[in-house]
Amino acid sequence: MVIRTIDPNEIDFKSKFDLSGKWIVITGACGLIGKAFCEAVAQFGASVVVADMEVSDPEKFADDLSVKHQKEMIGLSVDVSNKESVKKLLNKTLEKTKRIDGLVNAHQNKSHLIFEKFEELNEDNWDKVVDVNLKGTFLMCQIIGTHMAESGGGKIVNLPSTYSVVAPNQNLYKGTNMGCPAAYSASKGGVEALSKYLSSYWASKNILVNMITPHGVWNHHEKQFEENFAKFSPLERMSYNHEVASSLIYLLSDASSYVTGDNLLVEGGWTVW
Repeated sequence: MVIRTIDPNEIDFKSKFDLSGKWIVITGACGLIGKAFCEAVAQFGASVVVADMEVSDPEKFADDLSVKHQKEMIGLSVDVSNKESVKKLLNKTLEKTKRIDGLVNAHQNKSHLIFEKFEELNEDNWDKVVDVNLKGTFLMCQIIGTHMAESGGGKIVNLPSTYSVVAPNQNLYKGTNMGCPAAYSASKGGVEALSKYLSSYWASKNILVNMITPHGVWNHHEKQFEENFAKFSPLERMSYNHEVASSLIYLLSDASSYVTGDNLLVEGGWTVW
């Protein structure tokens, strides 16, 4: 409940960031950013539903988090592009928690297309990326988000991309084996549009829908790519996953009680030039 006051002395600002007692569902939880999200959320007191593909072994990661933070965590496998799989995720979660306070859609599919030029882009590969990134976010919001909307509200955080805000600078990839597929930009643009739509659609249901846009998250990249990146970034370096995770606490907590439809850019000023 939001306190109606103009006196800041009545507010415990530090407690606004506390997530104790909350249950947060995080997809792509075993990925580079997902793991940082899970750790950050757990450190601020929440319990996590670690959701990822079966091959990523979300159950083990959840067990590790549970032991470290001495609170219950749940690990569940899910195919976000499959409606029945997402329904199963919801049902299994509610069997153990009875409620969901937050949903973080951190899943993505890009790597298998990273070398494919637009002129040669295979239709099936396009579908694979769009099915995970856009359809997967749609299904998670439709099924998990609808439950939240019918159960008193909560927070949803989706992850578009810098390349849903601006086009990729092709010079970034010169001299490297990397690139960004068109399907990735298109799918992430859809995630941003969907998030804005839902922020308005569910506002009356006490659902706040926001976004985090990371960029250039370091993961043992090629030296040439890092050097290229530094030339185009005001901060002259790539980011780290823990720098992205800090923003999630704000958007999941009561500290962001009057923020919805926003895209929090954690991109080192990449889009200001």
